[in-house]
Amino acid sequence: MKVGLVLEGGALRTIFSTGVLDAMLVRDLMPDYVVGVSAGIAYGVSYLSKQPRRNLDIVTQFVNDRRYMGVNNLVNRNNRSYFGLEFSYETIPNELVPFDYDTFEAFPGQVEAVVTNLETGEAEYMEVPRRDDKFILLQATCAMPLMFPIYEMDGKPYLDGGVVDAVPFERAFQQGCDRALVILTKPRSFVRKQEKLNPLIERTYHQYPNFCKAVAERAERDNRARQRLFELEKEGKVMVIAPEATHGVGRIEHNVEKLRLLWAQGYQQAVECMDEIEAFMGR
Repeated sequence: MKVGLVLEGGALRTIFSTGVLDAMLVRDLMPDYVVGVSAGIAYGVSYLSKQPRRNLDIVTQFVNDRRYMGVNNLVNRNNRSYFGLEFSYETIPNELVPFDYDTFEAFPGQVEAVVTNLETGEAEYMEVPRRDDKFILLQATCAMPLMFPIYEMDGKPYLDGGVVDAVPFERAFQQGCDRALVILTKPRSFVRKQEKLNPLIERTYHQYPNFCKAVAERAERDNRARQRLFELEKEGKVMVIAPEATHGVGRIEHNVEKLRLLWAQGYQQAVECMDEIEAFMGR
């Protein structure tokens, strides 16, 4: 049986997912395939490198460090992101909170990140390199519109994969998985509303009409996908773990105690259903 792990994004709210994954590491529970969006996969690689609490250490140390995130980074023409890109994706993993590239490389399964092609307005799924010390693909999958620069890979422009495929569970089944463990960063009751910044996005990315159309249709597409996800859960093909509440944690959160609380909630929820997780994964 091939088991997939699907990780929703959500920027700093993704600390909930890392709590779940850190609890799974206690029992060394590993899937056969991983696909994630935005911070879901950017944080998720620390699970695959078997470094528990690494993400919690990073956010609690640096969430209020201007080098990590802040408006000064966004207005810096060499950065053009709310997050300090060189600091977040190079200095931290290569110097301050070292990433275990060897263990990540040794993970035997496939690892994919979702990005949105601006020209086509469609999601693309790319293999995460095991030895990229700049984490370019992880930067691209995290690249929220208006908050990040456009990333060019193989001559094509990309931004955040969550625009088109926020919870890529269908991709797991396309890749041959029989079951998928899906970790969400929003409560089950979440319903996406129309993006208020659509007019600004249309002006900013007017040269990419397919992308603008994808953004305009995001709410309907995401809500339809979530409905399908919960149908598959009833059929036993999917197991969903979602936060009971987000404790007011936003995508860009500076309150360290709130982040600790959300991480702890994820950890505790996983502990309470760990036997169910093990049985679902066939481990």
